[in-house]
Amino acid sequence: MTESNNLLVLTLNYSTFVKNPMDIISKYFDNVYVMARYNPIANISNYFPINSFKPYRKNSLINLSNKPKNLTVFPISLPYLPTDKGYKKSGDQHLKIVNKILTKNKINFNLIHSHFTWTSGYVGQKLKGIYHVPSILTIHENQDWFLKEYNSKFEKIYDTWKFADAIIRVNKIDIPLLEKFNKNVYYIPNGFSDEKFFRIDQKKAKTALGIPIEKKIIFSLGLLIERKGFQFLIDAIKDVIKINDNVLCVIGGHGKLKNYLDKKIKNVFLTEHIKLIDFIPENKLNLWMNSADIFVLPSLSEGTPKVLFEALGCGKPFIGTNVGGTPEIIESEDYGLLCEPANVKDLAQKIIEGLNKKWNYEKIINYSQKFAWRKIVEQIYTVYKKNLI
Repeated sequence: MTESNNLLVLTLNYSTFVKNPMDIISKYFDNVYVMARYNPIANISNYFPINSFKPYRKNSLINLSNKPKNLTVFPISLPYLPTDKGYKKSGDQHLKIVNKILTKNKINFNLIHSHFTWTSGYVGQKLKGIYHVPSILTIHENQDWFLKEYNSKFEKIYDTWKFADAIIRVNKIDIPLLEKFNKNVYYIPNGFSDEKFFRIDQKKAKTALGIPIEKKIIFSLGLLIERKGFQFLIDAIKDVIKINDNVLCVIGGHGKLKNYLDKKIKNVFLTEHIKLIDFIPENKLNLWMNSADIFVLPSLSEGTPKVLFEALGCGKPFIGTNVGGTPEIIESEDYGLLCEPANVKDLAQKIIEGLNKKWNYEKIINYSQKFAWRKIVEQIYTVYKKNLI
């Protein structure tokens, strides 16, 4: 590497699937500077119960816990309206703010790693030209979001892909599309922290959470938005309890559909079988994963969901949908079962099969280790080295 061994990270959040690998990769650098963007308009949910804004608040997007000493986080307040005009203008607004911070703080760096195409990737591509350093882009977008970008005819997005020194995509299926813009494309999936997610005794986990030992537990987790498909999971549970009424489905998360989902559970008389428990603190997630018999994610679209790896790391079979990079990870029915998205009958059947199947938990855990963040970071760092020589 060069004498100046500093990394600039541009991102739409500093939490979970960005925070975890960047914290680990900081050991390869003298300094890491993270510019984490947020929309201050979302902070209104700190004072008013606006569920749709909660996942996008500053304190939801930026997690400073256990931050490495050589990693500095600069919150980027970028107010913009959710309109087409506001969306397209936000890229240059973001660039202006970042460049001002770089100049004011006299920040030197010899590599840029951007997470998400717009606006972080665009800013990274522009800074590459200004500072003459290599720029890497990781595209985390779920597949619908990515395809919307791909079909957008928005030249600033296309230029971001064209002029990146390397692109990392979290699934394989989209790589041929990206290679139309850039030949230097790598597949590196998301991962999980095996220090935070590991197998513990199920009875102990249930006891700690106050869950009846005899209940079969279905656990699900994610933003409460249409794309995550929880509305289909609720309908599927109606069919599941016809076969096994000793089931409790627990859904954790926050988002704009919270009130809708809560009403739906009540309207179909499933309050004894489905619990919506809002946001789960990170220090409780391992308990919830280990209390479960199966983990279910009924998404309509994904890149590669991080909860998939976290479930596998706890030895839990994953029941999900055949979308994005999920089938690339659940490559065998030894690790989980997949159904078609938005198909309630198929989902219910896979849940029933998952509850009845005798799983080899040790095999699931052993398989999960290839996705531990320390392994994923090794792959990311290899891409760095190829572009810093």
